[in-house]
Amino acid sequence: MKRLHVHVSVEDIPHAIGFYSALFASQPSVVKSDYAKWMLEDPRMNFAISTRGRAAGLDHLGIQVETGEELQEVYARLRQAGGNVIEQGQTTCCYAKSEKSWIDDPAGIAWETFYTSGESTDYGDGSGENRRESLTRSRRPSRPAARRR
Repeated sequence: MKRLHVHVSVEDIPHAIGFYSALFASQPSVVKSDYAKWMLEDPRMNFAISTRGRAAGLDHLGIQVETGEELQEVYARLRQAGGNVIEQGQTTCCYAKSEKSWIDDPAGIAWETFYTSGESTDYGDGSGENRRESLTRSRRPSRPAARRR
């Protein structure tokens, strides 16, 4: 079964943990000094926050799968959707070992598809996210930053 993934960049982890724990009526399943994650069943979602984003706000969306077969199914959907698929492969990110690929949707929002195979003691180097960001910047004109409401 697949799970929606939402990653939000925040400036203050403890404050954000308090807010989202109240919102979800649940404590995070992973808490680090720069990261927290909730594995929610209702709604079925992997919701993560970190201080690792470029700016506070939505960092990326994604689809997390539970098996390698589901991952191949989602990869086929990425290819069918069109666009530049960035195959990151095996990596360490967000204190987890995963296989993943990235694509930007028509609105320019990054989508990550991934299968997590284990935990990690470090966050990872951000190589896939940085590679995706540099390729995305080179393909589209710059746009003004979104205003906060």
